[in-house]
Amino acid sequence: MSTFREITHNGLWKQNSILAQVLGLCPTLAVTSTFTNSVSLGLATAVVMALSNLSVSALRAFIPYEIRIPVFILVIASLVTIVDLAFDAWLHDLYLILGIFIPLIVTNCIVLARVEAFAAKNPVWHSAWDGFMTGFGLTCVLAVLGAAREFIGQGTLFSGIDLIIPGTHVIQVLPENYGFLIAILPPGAFIMLGMLIAVRNWIDARARARQPQVPMPQVQPA
Repeated sequence: MSTFREITHNGLWKQNSILAQVLGLCPTLAVTSTFTNSVSLGLATAVVMALSNLSVSALRAFIPYEIRIPVFILVIASLVTIVDLAFDAWLHDLYLILGIFIPLIVTNCIVLARVEAFAAKNPVWHSAWDGFMTGFGLTCVLAVLGAAREFIGQGTLFSGIDLIIPGTHVIQVLPENYGFLIAILPPGAFIMLGMLIAVRNWIDARARARQPQVPMPQVQPA
């Protein structure tokens, strides 16, 4: 259980793919204009990461070291194709909004990095959990970023939720004529992402400052 707790902490906070490693910025900046889009792409990525880690870990003994990268990419591409077709079949309207960013999960360096760094060297269930928690950590950041950009930019919450849950409606928090355009454009995403990274670094600095300082041993002169 301690291993699973460590994997969870790493995926959600210590090695968070966006806040700590600053990876996968293309979908982060392009898709996080609303909460719904952000969470949808994040969960799709988490599913792909969990399944790709599980598959690679299960097959790692049969994959020659020299061709491991092409095989890893083939596994990831196959799983992304399944997710892409599932979105097209069951969430077609949302699929049209997310567009090319679902197939581009194949090229997301986060996915290949975890397959290479963890799944290729660790047991199956640890690898699957690592992939899911890394993807879930990504989803949490995308959700916060998307909700903040949507609220500040449009004054709404859960815009487009009816594409996933028919019959639900967007929550109009601020007046309908409200608008702050920069928040829903890429510059707004850069600014808000920088603020999130700054908050994370501040929390880590506060945590380190609260830790008891171990005195250095004094060297006695001869």
